[in-house]
Amino acid sequence: MGWLDGKRALVVGAGSGIGRAVLDAFAAEGAAIAALELDPAKCARLTAESPDCVVHQGDSTLAVDVAAAVAATVDGLGGLDVLVNCVGIFDFYRGLTDLSPTELDQGFDELFRANVLSQLVSVQAAVSELRRSGTGSIILTVSTSGFYPGRGGILYVASKFAVRGCVIALAHELAPEIRVNGVAPGGTLGTDLTGPASLGLDTRILDGPDRAADLCARTPLRVALTGADHAGSYVFLASDRSRGTTGTILHTDGGAALR
Repeated sequence: MGWLDGKRALVVGAGSGIGRAVLDAFAAEGAAIAALELDPAKCARLTAESPDCVVHQGDSTLAVDVAAAVAATVDGLGGLDVLVNCVGIFDFYRGLTDLSPTELDQGFDELFRANVLSQLVSVQAAVSELRRSGTGSIILTVSTSGFYPGRGGILYVASKFAVRGCVIALAHELAPEIRVNGVAPGGTLGTDLTGPASLGLDTRILDGPDRAADLCARTPLRVALTGADHAGSYVFLASDRSRGTTGTILHTDGGAALR
């Protein structure tokens, strides 16, 4: 018996990193799975590696694309019980004084569109089906950056504070039919994160030879976490074992609050 037997889940941003780990963990726990992913190459890999997954290619910030992913999920799986959003881009620690007025304007729009608007668009598209489920659960991806300074630049930190607000506000708005929670990962190996193209940061964070040691040094637990380390928290929040939990954010950051 899996924790998610009988659940039907759509993971937005499922092509790599934490999103892919969540998708795999859900499948291992018995869920029927669907994915929304922007990158066509990642969609092709998902289709090849997870043939039972309903894979839809599209932009999570566009209502028409997310609505199509929800429709494909319902058509393929017979309904929707769980929505997870793992979409995000990073700002590579750019401070406010590092940005020109033009960069601030363009970078704000690009980063908040990816990190905040995508969360709201996906919820709005899925809410009717989640209500129909009777046990609907939404899990948004926050970050340890949304709680402590120095773990991102001004735009990234501000955007993750905004996602915290989304969790709280949506949990209040959508109760009692739908539970809304979040997971706040710390620095993670293998995330495939990029930055805003408007800031010239559309390159990927690569796991160099020192990255694991650097991540270990940042946390009291001295751990370099992977997507799989975070995925169990998403499984718990998606499951009926957390049926009394809403408006909560689980921290999978190696104990960052203790520093």
